[in-house]
Parts: sequence; C-alpha cells; structure tokens
Amino acid sequence: MADSAAKKVAEQAEDRLEKVAENVREKFEGITGRRFSDAVRDGRFADQVDHGVDRGRADVKRREQGGSPD
Repeated sequence: MADSAAKKVAEQAEDRLEKVAENVREKFEGITGRRFSDAVRDGRFADQVDHGVDRGRADVKRREQGGSPD
C-alpha cells in the first residue's frame, strides 16, 4: 500500500516538473522570439570567431614590428 502511494506521489511530482519545464520553454521562446535551437541551427552564432586566436596573431605581429611584448 505504501508502495503505491509513493508511486503516485512520484508520478505527481514528475507531472509538475514537466509543466514547469514547459512553462520555462514558453517564457524563453517569448523572450527570444523563437526557439534558441532554431537560431543555432540557422547559423546565428556561426560568424562569431575565437578572438583569442586573433589576439595572439596581433601580439606576434606587434612583437615582430618592435612593439611592446604585452
């Protein structure tokens, strides 16, 4: 009997968590205007480069030209 009560409580908790997750998704989509994963798939962030590489190249070039080693 206690086993079925525990199972029922667990199912209710799972249902509540699913509702919370759905609400969070809806609010996030409302804020972003569309699904974030769609933006990633569409290449929204593809043009962002690793600026660390660019900075390293600039540092080397500056050193070669006699600039400060910083």
